[in-house]
Amino acid sequence: MSAAGWFIVLLALVGANLPFLNQRIFACVPFGVVKKSAWIRIGELIVLYFAVGALGFMLEARAGNRFEQGWQFYAITFSLFVVFAFPGFTFQYLLKRR
Repeated sequence: MSAAGWFIVLLALVGANLPFLNQRIFACVPFGVVKKSAWIRIGELIVLYFAVGALGFMLEARAGNRFEQGWQFYAITFSLFVVFAFPGFTFQYLLKRR
């Protein structure tokens, strides 16, 4: 696997956890409420999935061998993106805080 492939995997791991590790929208825009709702976090997760996917397609096209993908590819990659988000979800919702 090339360096660009590993970069996309690492970027997907960071992007999937980003909505859960802070209280800002996309880690830069302050949110008015003290704590973001789960729906906003899910929305961020979906937007970040498409952003990482677009960057992956750009790197693939730049390498010169862009392949057409069916719905199965998108279903699997979104499922993998949600699995990558598990550490951030665990930190935000499942750990007990004092």
